[in-house]
Amino acid sequence: MSPLGAEIAALIRQNGPIGVDRYMALCLSHPVHGYYRTRDPLGARGDFTTAPEISQMFGELIGAWSAYVHELMGRPDPLVLVELGPGRGTLMADALRALRAARPGMRVAPQLVETSPVLRAAQERLLAGTGAAWHADIESLPPGPAIILANEFFDCLPVRQFERRPTGWHERQVGLDPQGGLAFGLSPEPTPGLDADGPDGVLMSVPTAGLALMRSLARRLRTQGGTLLAIDYGHVRPGFGDTLQALSGHRFADPLAAPGEADLTHHVDFAAHAKAAQAEGAAIHGPVDQGDFLAALGLGARAERLKARANAAQSAAIDAAITRLTDPSRGGMGSLFKVMAVSGPALGPLPGFPAA
Repeated sequence: MSPLGAEIAALIRQNGPIGVDRYMALCLSHPVHGYYRTRDPLGARGDFTTAPEISQMFGELIGAWSAYVHELMGRPDPLVLVELGPGRGTLMADALRALRAARPGMRVAPQLVETSPVLRAAQERLLAGTGAAWHADIESLPPGPAIILANEFFDCLPVRQFERRPTGWHERQVGLDPQGGLAFGLSPEPTPGLDADGPDGVLMSVPTAGLALMRSLARRLRTQGGTLLAIDYGHVRPGFGDTLQALSGHRFADPLAAPGEADLTHHVDFAAHAKAAQAEGAAIHGPVDQGDFLAALGLGARAERLKARANAAQSAAIDAAITRLTDPSRGGMGSLFKVMAVSGPALGPLPGFPAA
């Protein structure tokens, strides 16, 4: 058992089973053994690869999108450009380069919300000289209109899970098996207030942390202006099923096997997040498939410009990156990943999304 696993087991022995949301929070954010507190998880030597690490084109297109939206916002000066969970800082660096190429002389105030000391150190190295500022949460962000980027962020926020039984929805919990190992189980009493219909035995995830954050961001956008661009893997329509998963070495793993040593994520329920934002008076754009969004922003044309100055090997790498980012086949990023924007109600249509 991992050091964090032993600590969680001791906690359960003392206080009883814990919810999946608390288990996720401990695995990812424990101050000593938490996954994001102790490592850089990205790249070939890590556990997963995100779109900004696949190709510079991804961040450059997001930067061009931000330049256009900045115009729609009335050119606030400076532009407050926020990224939630910025990885190594690659997306922000590429977006800033494209922004400044599109709008020479434009003032940008990069703001990064990061809790991982390892990743923050990588971001500080990459973004040195850009005027970037760091925050532990959204509460300390500067006020005013903002463009907020969230690429593969909502998928790692803790969720609660419930299983349907004849007596109602019982919360899924992490407890101990007879040998003292971690195991899933159910609360003996149903949780009141859950009125979703579903057959016995199905599992339902409720992204409590993500919905709370979305409501807070939507209130900000409604009152102060701007937009949130959320890119993540997930589903457009509500549904049932267990989408909690662990990744280790680019392979799926048992979520209970090595707490703190594997990434834990879940599929984002875009419908639930859109409903939460709309309840706060914000406007919703999308969601659309990532492949369609990038194509609408001109991924093909950007690739051709890069290939015009590339050798054969570089051109092949550009083509491979396009395939990874836009592949619509089952499990491919092009369709599995969705893009949704949330904005103040007065902002109007946004590039990359069909007009309402």
